Amino acid sequence: MSLRVDQDHARFKHIIRGKIRQNLRRYISKGELLGRQGTDVVSIPIPQIDIPRFRFADRQQGGVGQGDGEPGDPLGQQDGDAQSPGQAGEGEGDHILEVDVNLADLAQILGEELELPNIEDKGKSRIAQTKDRYVGLRKVGPNSLRHFRRTFRQALKRQITMGTYDKRRPVIVPTRDDMRFRSWKTEVEPVANAVIIYMMDVSGSMGDEQKEIVRIESFWIDTWLQHQYEGLETRFIIHDAVAREVERDTFFRTRESGGTMISSAYKLAAEIVDQSYPVDEWNIYLFHFSDGDNWSVDDTLLCVQLLKDKLLPAANVFCYGQVESPYGSGQFIKDLEEHFKGEEQLLTSEIRDRDAITDSIKDFLGKGK
Repeated sequence: MSLRVDQDHARFKHIIRGKIRQNLRRYISKGELLGRQGTDVVSIPIPQIDIPRFRFADRQQGGVGQGDGEPGDPLGQQDGDAQSPGQAGEGEGDHILEVDVNLADLAQILGEELELPNIEDKGKSRIAQTKDRYVGLRKVGPNSLRHFRRTFRQALKRQITMGTYDKRRPVIVPTRDDMRFRSWKTEVEPVANAVIIYMMDVSGSMGDEQKEIVRIESFWIDTWLQHQYEGLETRFIIHDAVAREVERDTFFRTRESGGTMISSAYKLAAEIVDQSYPVDEWNIYLFHFSDGDNWSVDDTLLCVQLLKDKLLPAANVFCYGQVESPYGSGQFIKDLEEHFKGEEQLLTSEIRDRDAITDSIKDFLGKGK
C-alpha cells in the first residue's frame, strides 16, 4: 500500500511539473508568482486538474444499473438534456488547483524549459563552511545514533560464537558490548558564493510598467542563481543623475524625475565590489536596466571606461537590459554593442514588453557564466 501511494504521489508530481512547464512562459510574462511567494516555496495555480472524488446522486434519478436499458445503450447526458451555450447552469466549472512548489524545483523547471546550462563556478572561493558527515561506527554514543542493523549483527555473531543461539527460538538480545553507533567527522569545504548587484534607471521615463518588467525578470534571475549557489546576496542601486544604494522594496517602487547619468551607478557598483566582494572569493553578477537614455556622450564614454577598468574584470558577467519606453531614446545599448563587440562578459538584451522577459533571461543566463 505504501509503495502504491508513493507511486501515485510521484505520478501526481510529474503531472504538476508538466503543467508548470506548459504554462511557464505565461507565469513569467504575467508575473503571477510574485504575489504567491513564501520563504522557500511558491504557490502556483494549475488549471484543469480535478481531484478525484465520489459524488452521490439523488435517489430519485436513474443511473448506471438503475431503470430500463439495453446492453450497448450510451451512458451520460442525452441530447435533450444538454445545456444551451451562454445560459446559466447548475453544473461546476473548471477547477484551479493551487500547489506549492519549492523554489529549487521551480529553478530546475526554468532551466529545463529555457535550456539553461549549469553555471561554471570561478573555483576561487576561499569562503568555507563545516559539514558533519557520518563516516563510520564506534562502540559508544547517544541512543539517537545507534545503528540497529549493525548492533543486531554484532549480537548475532556473539551468540553464535558462544553457542547460545537457538534456531528453534531465534531471540537476539544485544548487550552493551554489542551496541554500535554512527560516528561522524567534521569536514571543511569551500562554498560557492555569489552576489547580484542590480542597477536601475529611475528617471521619469522609466514608468511603472517598465519597473514591473524589471521586478519580474529579477525574480526569475534570483531563482536560478539561488539554485546554482549555496550563498547568494543581492544589492540594489537606483540612479537618475545621482546613484544611491537602497532596499529591495525601494528599488522597485521609487520614481523620480530629472536627467540620467549612468556612470553614477557604475561608480557606486565598483565601490561596493571593492569594499565587500573580493574577486577571488565571490562570483559577481551585475545587472543594469534602463530605457537607454543617458545625459551626454561624455558620460557614456565614462561608462565604457568604468566597464573596461573596473566592472568587467571583476564580474562573471555584466548584463544590460534595455526596457522599451515611449520616452527613451534607446541609444545606450547601441553604444555598448559598438564599444564591446565580441566581449563575452558583457551581455545585452532588448526587452520590448513582458512577453520578451523569457528571451531576455535566456540572453543573460544562457551562457552558463
